[in-house]
Amino acid sequence: MKNIRICANINARYIFRNKICKFQICVLFRYPIFLVTFLFSTARFFAMLFKKKEYVMKTYGYARVSAKDQNLARQLDSFKRLGIPRQNIYAEKISGKDFCRTEYLKLRGVLQKDDLLVVQSLDRLGRNYDQITEEWRKITQSIGANILVLDMPLLDTRSRSDTLLGKFVSNLVLEVLSFVAENERSNIRARQAEGIRLAKERGVKFGRPKTSLSQNFTYVAQNYVQGKISLRDSLTELSLSRSAFYRRLALWRHSKKKAT
Repeated sequence: MKNIRICANINARYIFRNKICKFQICVLFRYPIFLVTFLFSTARFFAMLFKKKEYVMKTYGYARVSAKDQNLARQLDSFKRLGIPRQNIYAEKISGKDFCRTEYLKLRGVLQKDDLLVVQSLDRLGRNYDQITEEWRKITQSIGANILVLDMPLLDTRSRSDTLLGKFVSNLVLEVLSFVAENERSNIRARQAEGIRLAKERGVKFGRPKTSLSQNFTYVAQNYVQGKISLRDSLTELSLSRSAFYRRLALWRHSKKKAT
């Protein structure tokens, strides 16, 4: 009975739709004005549907510091004064040795033609000479976006990219500042290496201090290895975390093996 009802409903709907279609076709052909209006409205609908929206130029800001204890406030304040929306500002605390950075890659992925990328100084963009010049050309030529360096007004591709002299000046300043940025990074690494060498000569030791095993740990470790006490009891007895216990246990086994 259920199958019969379903078939009846389907047939009724099909016949009903056929009647509607016949009625519409009859009206359209009997009154040509309806046909013209229908075709015009359909064409207008599809034109609006597939109309390409005009893209509005956006301004983005990129801020970077090398260490986690450094502050981004100065760069963020500069972007705020320029009226850059907070959602268009990408900031991160990471070294500028290369461009494998999460926030920077996100920013480059959303840049489109005629957009503007603002940085406080060129070394905030990076500190590798070859990669800075390559990224600069990729953004300005491949993507077609503009770059503004606040601390160096000569590096503004919006106003100087139209003339040959403007391009020459921008490229010259870019080459010089890129060299200075990488040279500064090399000097920082040299100073760090020199400081470490002098500290070692004074007897300063770097890294985690060596862990000394107490007699209590030796006793607990022996019982744990022999299966006399559980891991939980061992951690409670020594007041250690699981990772610290296993680390000292490996050290204890190594020293025991070395002694034999």
